[in-house]
Amino acid sequence: MIARINGTLIEKTPVSLVVEAIGVGYEVFVPLTTFYELPDVGENIVLHICTQVRADAITLFGFSSQREKDIFQLLITVTGIGPKLALNILSGTDPQELVRSVARGDLNRLVRIPGVGKKTAERIIFDLRDKKIAEISGTQTDEKTLSADVQEMKDDALSALMNLGYKNQAVQDVLERVLRDAGDEEMSLDILLKKTLKILAN
Repeated sequence: MIARINGTLIEKTPVSLVVEAIGVGYEVFVPLTTFYELPDVGENIVLHICTQVRADAITLFGFSSQREKDIFQLLITVTGIGPKLALNILSGTDPQELVRSVARGDLNRLVRIPGVGKKTAERIIFDLRDKKIAEISGTQTDEKTLSADVQEMKDDALSALMNLGYKNQAVQDVLERVLRDAGDEEMSLDILLKKTLKILAN
């Protein structure tokens, strides 16, 4: 069972990539969150791998962090969620945001993910809340320090900036810094995006 690949990135698309390790090229399917973290073609890459074995195929799913892999493996235990939909869910939301949404039972946030309807969102919350998803992912949600409105604004800003091509962790760090420095200052999504972009551009 392949659990980790360390090799040269040969090809990459938003859906899959090819990594060459010891002369063998492995096709690996990835979520967008991992795609945005990829280096340039020709550079070295390390991926955490979940291997799915079926009678007619062996499929590799790759993740930039162990946390993403853990959440993927939890998602595919939910009734009605296969690997393809699990990747789609991770592509539609940051892992930390997903953890918070499940922990809060935030049905509205989950149904905003493309491909996730109300019934699927309900199953995700029902099945994963009791599995201590926050502990397994290594993420203790900071929602206690943020109001629901501010948290939603931060999540929207994160999604918008990742769509512009910025990397997940870099955006997370700057967003948290901007919100922390704002203190009691009134903050809108537009202001948050402008301040974050200014820091990211430097």
